[in-house]
Amino acid sequence: MNFDFTEEQLMIQESARDFAQNEIAPTAVDRDIKAEFPTDIIKKMGELGFLGMMVSPDHGGAGMDTISYVLAMIEISKVDASVGVIMSVNNSLVCWGLEEYGSDFIKQKYLVPLAKGEKLGSFALSEPEAGSDATQQHTIADRDGEFFSLNGMKNWITNGTTADYHLVMATTDKTKGHKGISTFLVEKGTPGFGHGKKEDKLGIRSSDTCSLTFENCRVPKENIVWEEGKGFNFAMNTLNGGRIGIASQALGIAEASLEAALKYSKERKAFGKEIAVLQAIQFKLADMAMKLDAAKLLTFKAAALKDAHKKYFAEAAMAKLYASKIAVECALEAIQIHGGYGYVREYLVERYLRDAKITEIYEGTSEIQRIVIARSLLDAK
Repeated sequence: MNFDFTEEQLMIQESARDFAQNEIAPTAVDRDIKAEFPTDIIKKMGELGFLGMMVSPDHGGAGMDTISYVLAMIEISKVDASVGVIMSVNNSLVCWGLEEYGSDFIKQKYLVPLAKGEKLGSFALSEPEAGSDATQQHTIADRDGEFFSLNGMKNWITNGTTADYHLVMATTDKTKGHKGISTFLVEKGTPGFGHGKKEDKLGIRSSDTCSLTFENCRVPKENIVWEEGKGFNFAMNTLNGGRIGIASQALGIAEASLEAALKYSKERKAFGKEIAVLQAIQFKLADMAMKLDAAKLLTFKAAALKDAHKKYFAEAAMAKLYASKIAVECALEAIQIHGGYGYVREYLVERYLRDAKITEIYEGTSEIQRIVIARSLLDAK
C-alpha cells in the first residue's frame, strides 16, 4: 500500500489550505454567531473548482480523484465546517449522483453549471416521518401528462434556502414500496415549491438548513434522474459516497481540535511550567493524535477503493462512523485542555464541539452506519 500523495494531490491540499486560511478564516467566527451563509466564499470556491472536484471536465468539473477531494475537504472543514458541508453536499450528493445516473439532458442543463460553481445544489431525502428509515417517503409525485405533480415536505435540507437545484426523492407508486420511489430535479422558483425558515442550529450555523415544501409542484418528466422507481437506489448509492465527504469534514474538525490543544498546551503555564510537560495533558494529546491518524487511514482507504472502482460502501460507513466519533472526542478533549477558556468563543474550540456533533447524525446516524457495516459482514461469502 502506497501512503504517499501525488504531487497534484499535494498541490490541491495546499491550495485548499491557503484558501481556507486567507478567505474563510477571517469571517468564520462572525458568520457562526450571525448564522450567515458564506455567499461570497462559495462563489470563489466555485471559480476555483472546489464545488465540482470529481466531475469530469466534459461536464464542467475539475476531474480530480476522491483522495484529492478528501484532502481539500479536511483543509476547508478545519477552518469552518459550515463551508465544508456546503462543499460536501454539492460534490458528493449532487454532482456525483447526476454524473453517475443523470441523462445527457440533465448533465448538460444542470450538472455543468453545478460543477462549475455557477449554481448550487441540495439533496432532499429526509422527511418529518422519514429520517433513518428512508423507505417511508410521504412526498408524492403523481403523473400529470408530461409532468409529475409533487406534494409533500422535506426536512433538514442543507443548502435549502440557497440552492438553485434540488434533488428530491418522492413516491411515484405506493404499491411498490421502496421500488416506487423516484428522484426529481426541481429548480428553485418552480411554482408550488417553497421552503421554511432557516433552522436555528447548535452547530454548522453558517450553512443554511430548512424544510422544503411542495404543493402541486409540476416537474417535467425529463427531470427524473436515472429512471422512475430507482430513487431509493439513487439515494443510497449517493449517500455511500457522501459519507466519505462527511468523514473528511469530521477529520478537519478533529485536526483543528488537536492543533488548538497542542498550541495552547505549549503556551499555558500551571505549577510553574507549560502544561504540555504534564503527563495528564500528554496522554490526552497522544490519544487525540492516534485517533485522528486511525480515522484518516479509514477515510483514505474508502476513498482509494472508490477511485479504483471497487466496493467501498462498508469502508465508507466505517470511515464516517469512526471519524465522526473521534471528532466529538477530540473537540471535548481540546476544551478540557483549555479549561475555562475552552468554554468561550474566543478560543474557537467550543465551536469545534458544536460543529462536530452533527457529523454523527446526518448522512446516516452512527447507528445506521453500524447496520451498514454489520450487513456487509453478514452478506460476505
